[in-house]
Amino acid sequence: MGEQRQRYSQEFKEQAVKYIQQNHKTLPEIAEEMNIPVGTLSNWLRVHRKFENEPFIGSGNLRESDRLIKEKDDHIKDLEEEIAILKKAMHYFSKDRK
Repeated sequence: MGEQRQRYSQEFKEQAVKYIQQNHKTLPEIAEEMNIPVGTLSNWLRVHRKFENEPFIGSGNLRESDRLIKEKDDHIKDLEEEIAILKKAMHYFSKDRK
């Protein structure tokens, strides 16, 4: 007779997705480890993937991690501008004046 289809609870699926997100293994490795088909895990990822503080896409808001990266990029840009100004000032004031 035919093999019976395995059923998983909603909680199990969410825990599996969380496990996938926290591990640095490939999806096929995790699928083999959990003895669940790769296609099933990728479907669960698509449906149950959650990001902390994830805003509605298109709202103009960013995820917390993206916001922090943007802030750091802006800060780096400001610092680079300050360095350029200080280099020009150093060059200007280091000239011999007679």
